[in-house]
Amino acid sequence: MHSRVGDLLARMAPKDVQLFPAEVETQRERYFLVNVIRIVKCIDDQASEEVSYWTEKDGLPEKTGTYFSVAGMRIDPTQVGDAKVFRTWGWHIALIVSEELKEALERIRATGLKFKEV
Repeated sequence: MHSRVGDLLARMAPKDVQLFPAEVETQRERYFLVNVIRIVKCIDDQASEEVSYWTEKDGLPEKTGTYFSVAGMRIDPTQVGDAKVFRTWGWHIALIVSEELKEALERIRATGLKFKEV
């Protein structure tokens, strides 16, 4: 990611991410790789359209009890605490940002982002 986004994440979500400097051969600006390290158990199974879990009979014991699929995901905001950017427990595909961080990313005109309310 471009340094504008990396700097914003470092300022607004220092407990939620790790940033690693990266060089892009064709670019002079600074870039970062980001690792979102915060995981929050906050998916609201009842409010989501559909959720299913891995079970013992699926034959993958390391996945048993985690989400197999989540459709129309909704989260319980009371479980999020002070997290500004995080992945959801058991369904690491989702990357969630707070409304405050979303607005800040839009203000700096970060590109390549798509937001969907959860």
